[in-house]
Amino acid sequence: MKLINIGFGSFVAAERIVAAVEPESNPIKRVIAQARESGRLVDATYGRKTETVLVMDSGHVILCPRDPQDVVSRACAPEGGVGDEA
Repeated sequence: MKLINIGFGSFVAAERIVAAVEPESNPIKRVIAQARESGRLVDATYGRKTETVLVMDSGHVILCPRDPQDVVSRACAPEGGVGDEA
């Protein structure tokens, strides 16, 4: 299992990510609100601005302070590469 750093010491399993999207659109805001209501929202921003919303295969939604392209590049990087850096 490959874990990627999503910021501030938080890690997610790369193979469990279904989508990495920006949080500005109304449909994504609804996804966030529904996840919050059902207890499936994980806020990993530590008070910073949400840059990426990660939708996981378990139905959980993770708010991340890193840019979507950064998260995707970390998820696609080979083991021991960029994805393991702090």
